[in-house]
Amino acid sequence: MQPLNYDSPQSLRAFLESRGLGMRKKFGQNFLINQDARRKLVDALEIGEEVAVWEVGAGLGAMTSLLLERGAIVSAFEIDAGFIAVLQEFFGGNPRFHLVEGDALKTWRIQPEPPTAPPADFFLGNLPYTIAAALLADFIEKNRFFKRLVVTVQKEVAARIIAKPKTRNYSSFSVLCASAYTMTPLMTLKGASFYPAPHVDSQSVRFDIRTDIDPATAYPPLFRPLARRLFASRRKTVKNNLTAFASSRFRGNSSVDNGANSASAIAAEVLRHCGIPENERAENLEIQDFVNLAEKTAHLLECAGA
Repeated sequence: MQPLNYDSPQSLRAFLESRGLGMRKKFGQNFLINQDARRKLVDALEIGEEVAVWEVGAGLGAMTSLLLERGAIVSAFEIDAGFIAVLQEFFGGNPRFHLVEGDALKTWRIQPEPPTAPPADFFLGNLPYTIAAALLADFIEKNRFFKRLVVTVQKEVAARIIAKPKTRNYSSFSVLCASAYTMTPLMTLKGASFYPAPHVDSQSVRFDIRTDIDPATAYPPLFRPLARRLFASRRKTVKNNLTAFASSRFRGNSSVDNGANSASAIAAEVLRHCGIPENERAENLEIQDFVNLAEKTAHLLECAGA
């Protein structure tokens, strides 16, 4: 048990002051002081002993201590130098604790876990708004998949994660997440569950890796970039966005005559082949629609010499 009451704002504030530490807004730091919520989040991971877990945003170690109590092998990612020192003091003597210093967006590919630990199949994180979507997208786009993730993010980010087609929050990020995982919303956390209390609600979401496909190999190369492009201008039709995507593939290729006309023709043929109306919009498309569009677009671009 660490000499710190993680449930008490007064205790946390006194501890920070005694160490000359402060909360840094640019890192989106908020401690989860709701003990029941912390335990439910760890429970949602469904881990056993000697299971490797990545934890991003370890802070002062409230979640870290719970993971270690469960017997997990923890790779804790932390960017704040002051918090890094505290984590090392609290847990550095535990052989199942590994500290990864710096920006998780950069360090996850460099030194994620000790050489003696198994690859991490589980992920836990109270993710700041500034990196949440970028980090989760980076994992998927770099084919770094977990068996299960439990993340707490701002509610608006959670809405984009779990959004379904034909809804306001459906986006390329929704498509990306659903291409690899099934997502289950967990608890909503009000500002009072954190110290300092944020002015927005947070939402926890559980990600479970899809077992019906292999997300690393199931999709054509153009699937992800095409999905991003089709959502880039939400007010434009799929035809217009697809034309712009095809046109970008022709740029700098002098062997293609009149690239703009070729791109428009390709977009029209792709949509005809896939049975998608030219005036359709990306927010109404299912994942399989994006797969079909990517496959046919790639084929026609190759035929056109793009």
